[in-house]
Amino acid sequence: MTLLLDECIDQRFAGELAGHEVKTVPQMGWAGKKNGELIRLAQGRFDAFVTVDRNLSSQQNLPAPGLAVVVLIAPSNRLMDLRPLAAELLEKLAGLQPGSVTTIP
Repeated sequence: MTLLLDECIDQRFAGELAGHEVKTVPQMGWAGKKNGELIRLAQGRFDAFVTVDRNLSSQQNLPAPGLAVVVLIAPSNRLMDLRPLAAELLEKLAGLQPGSVTTIP
């Protein structure tokens, strides 16, 4: 599965997602883009967009056709707070449907 990590997620979190192709927003050259534009850019290039932005669903017209969105709920966007969510994220990736919005935990 191809995953795009939002720029607000510690890029080292990609190392927790073994077995998947993971890119970050800055790696794609999309840093500073608004969420709506990021979602449009990711559609057709990625299977899922992973973010910690809890307001994303109220800001954007979701679901996004062809792209699953995963919102990680953690105390902060620091790696130590995100790392405990990696196992559940990996478990749920197999069942993600395009256009779905999933919240973890």
